[in-house]
Amino acid sequence: MTIRVALIQIRTPATHAAALAHVTPLIRQAAAGGARLIATPECTNVVQRDRKQLLPALLPLDQDPVVQGLCDLARELSVELLIGSALVRREDGGAANRAVLVSSAGDIVATYDKIHMFDVDLPTGESARESHAYTPGEAAVLAHSAALGPVGLTICYDMRFAHLYRALAQAGAGVIFAPAAFTRPTGEAHWEVLLRARAIETGSFVLAPAQGGFHEDGRGTWGRSIAIAPWGQVIGHLDHDEPGVLFADLDLSQVQAARDAIPALRNDRLFSAPGLGVSKAAE
Repeated sequence: MTIRVALIQIRTPATHAAALAHVTPLIRQAAAGGARLIATPECTNVVQRDRKQLLPALLPLDQDPVVQGLCDLARELSVELLIGSALVRREDGGAANRAVLVSSAGDIVATYDKIHMFDVDLPTGESARESHAYTPGEAAVLAHSAALGPVGLTICYDMRFAHLYRALAQAGAGVIFAPAAFTRPTGEAHWEVLLRARAIETGSFVLAPAQGGFHEDGRGTWGRSIAIAPWGQVIGHLDHDEPGVLFADLDLSQVQAARDAIPALRNDRLFSAPGLGVSKAAE
């Protein structure tokens, strides 16, 4: 039996109200197409790179109009919804880049704060310092989806840290989400190869809904949302950066088949890292 999911590709505007209006019709389209779980990208609720404008506008999760609007929409459509991330105010007053899994009853069942901050100076001259705005998460999150069973939650830059994906797979995730707002130069060079590698080495479905195109704040994102099977084959992709819906039918039996064929998750061994003493592979 296959489970239909949908990945939403968007170009989030710079205000919450406009963001909700932008993503809602695409989610309705996905539900009408039979998707049981619908996933949106990183920064679903707002894209604004001017921190002086962004940070004062952030709200706690339970007050964010996009998050609450999408919880209502999930309830109305009777679908599970992964808000790939919402930029929200933390309980301590800081900011978080937070993934939110919503049940078909409209309830928040799991959240995950992005662990790895995108602090880089790219060869193109583009710089980013995500840690200047957000407090990183400290824990990997395995959530339960009614449609898909155990799922792993990651966000964007996390995909460069293979040990996080391995830990999620070894904890039981057969599907790992990688919602993103990938830059255009790194997207062109690394997007698909990184995601296929994470799928192959964990024997997991990797689902990556993406932001795409040039946003109101001048930011450019890569798009090319993609769904990858546990053996590494691409089972669906958008070949552009325009808003749209990508459907993928997941045969969850492929997870165990891939892991039985290449039992890498069971073959970890203790080893001594150079100069660091004994290291244990992720569990």
